[in-house]
Amino acid sequence: MEKPLSESEKYLWSFIDKHLGDIPHYSIVKLSEEANVSTATIVRAMKKKGYEGFTSFKHHLKDQSNTSVNFAGVEKIDGEIKRAILKNEQEVIRTINKLDSGSIEDAIQKIKAANKIVIFARGFSELIAQEMTVKFQLLGKYCEMHADPNIITSISKKIDKKDIVLLVSLNGETPELVTAVNNCLKNEVSTITLTANSSSPLAHLSEIVFTGFKSEGSYFPEYEVRSRLPLSVMARILLDSYAIRTSQEL
Repeated sequence: MEKPLSESEKYLWSFIDKHLGDIPHYSIVKLSEEANVSTATIVRAMKKKGYEGFTSFKHHLKDQSNTSVNFAGVEKIDGEIKRAILKNEQEVIRTINKLDSGSIEDAIQKIKAANKIVIFARGFSELIAQEMTVKFQLLGKYCEMHADPNIITSISKKIDKKDIVLLVSLNGETPELVTAVNNCLKNEVSTITLTANSSSPLAHLSEIVFTGFKSEGSYFPEYEVRSRLPLSVMARILLDSYAIRTSQEL
């Protein structure tokens, strides 16, 4: 629990709040001169705030600054490019914020209990599905991936109850994937979907759904090449979580 600050320490903290961007570049002597307080006051204030000293506080500020986009090194960057960068940042942050820890745990347990993982994906989502397939195999789990629409439709009718199906689709409306998830429902096969459309057929029909955030608009409006970044983020988190859980049991 933080101890109450003295008047001089409150003044110091107010000065720090107003000059946070400069503080990482100050020495304790420089801060003392700029804020017109003693170095002893700085040390006491830092300890009351839970830091070992001024140096550890500066490390905290530097670590914190690395969690958001910093354009200081690209001051002349075009405004439109800056918006494109921030759009990617938003897709990552808002996708992570939409994830549910319970769904992650449920998916891990389903995957661990399954004899085999079958991944279905089409188009650019195939790249994410391929990466997931390889990583599951590296973790010692039998996994196969299919992208051909006819094969997806055919194989989805024959999957065993002891297996699990993972579907990767940005819009969640790909016809053959919708057919596949319906086939799985008929045969009581568990399904996990990664998508960015919570109102899609795949989201409604799947047993476990991870829904990412997809920003509006595209820089390739004439083609269906929307960013799969939300899918990549969710796939990585699911794979990393599964790897953590399996390693804990070794």
